[in-house]
Amino acid sequence: MAAARVLVIDDSPTIVRVVQLVLTKAGFAVEAAADGEAGLAAARAHRPDLILLDFVMPKMNGYQVCRELAADAALRDVPVVLMSAKGDQVGERFVKVMGIVDYITKPFSPEAITAVVQHTVAKYQGGEAPRTDAVAAADLADGGAGRGRALAALRGLLTEVVATRVAALFALADAAGDAGGDRDARVPTDATAIADTVRSALDDDALAGVVARLDPALFDGESLRGDLRVIPLAEVVQLLDHQEQSGVLTVARGETRIDVYFRRGRIDQALGQGTADDLLLGRYIVDGELMPRGEFDAFLASRGGGGRLIGEQLVRMGHLSPADRRAALSRQTSELLYEALRWRYGSFRFVAGGEAPAPVVEAALELDVEALLMEGFRRVDEWHLIERAIDDFELVFLRNEDAVAQMGRGRLTREELAVLELVNGKNTVKDIVRKSRMGSFEVSKMLYRLLSIKLVRRRVQPVAV
Repeated sequence: MAAARVLVIDDSPTIVRVVQLVLTKAGFAVEAAADGEAGLAAARAHRPDLILLDFVMPKMNGYQVCRELAADAALRDVPVVLMSAKGDQVGERFVKVMGIVDYITKPFSPEAITAVVQHTVAKYQGGEAPRTDAVAAADLADGGAGRGRALAALRGLLTEVVATRVAALFALADAAGDAGGDRDARVPTDATAIADTVRSALDDDALAGVVARLDPALFDGESLRGDLRVIPLAEVVQLLDHQEQSGVLTVARGETRIDVYFRRGRIDQALGQGTADDLLLGRYIVDGELMPRGEFDAFLASRGGGGRLIGEQLVRMGHLSPADRRAALSRQTSELLYEALRWRYGSFRFVAGGEAPAPVVEAALELDVEALLMEGFRRVDEWHLIERAIDDFELVFLRNEDAVAQMGRGRLTREELAVLELVNGKNTVKDIVRKSRMGSFEVSKMLYRLLSIKLVRRRVQPVAV
């Protein structure tokens, strides 16, 4: 039986992506339109089984779309579920007319939108709601084929090294024969001597060269690779979630690398290398008020070596409970994924199977991918808006002192005031992030608001003559 078709008409890219993510996983075929006119055109091209309709939209609002649907004989029987924000003026009378059979209030949970759609489709199709099936895709962990390719590659490289040495020995023998002399003593004749010669050919340098030329993915399991400019990271994460994959997803951009460990489609932990300081675990320990800042700074100053991780060491010393450490790790993992989701370029690689490092196994956060992506999509939308004004962390801002005096500081939050105090015509955005000890996303968002209400302005760089 073909999957039920759901048409989503909403001008919010975030809402559209979230609904597509959730309903596709639930087994529906989902199409989207960004406004009422495009939605009507899509419905007429391919009649849907259900329409999810936003109430407030440009060009045509929800009421106008419903009126057009009611006037179309081919579409008037299509059930419509209205999506409205809490502040929208949607009365019960409106909900019960023009094909609207139900409504859901934004923001909604994945479970809520799935339940409404499944119930409505089952009711108006006269059948059962679709089951949640795994998304059909290529098997990412064909261990047999991967092992065969690994052995073939290893065999070829080793043969190349050994053949070079044997050919040199034969050349010595031939040279001796051509000169009419006796056989060169360096040319082995018995099995033991030949084995010793091969072993010497495969010295540490030669083996290191072989290993360097091998693709590590051949031994780690089949890999999924790609360019973030071609395939957005969110689609990769969704695939791993849908297939309930286990393994490590590595996302890299320049010198920055984030490893996301999956176990049966859930995220156990993310680890970063070369990431900004505001993504280190200590920030989430202090921000979450799990430990006073002064006490944490004193711990860092007196911390010994031994390679023990900060979270583990704090638990052992009694500064953190295991539950507090887990909360900080969950926040850090979420923020690392949000950071990777906003990258517009870079590469990704997924290696199926394999054993996760001991700290990851111990953490076992089991974070829900859908919930992370919903928040991640929202942040990405905000980031792209903010980046239009703050496109470089080396930017310097100035305070508009007159505007600050006129507005007063009572209308700003404590965090906004802290950021405003650091705007002095010298600090870059990067400096403000470091000195405020806030996250780059939070600082950028506050600077964007201060810009929008004209309390700060960009410092104009002098033009070189």
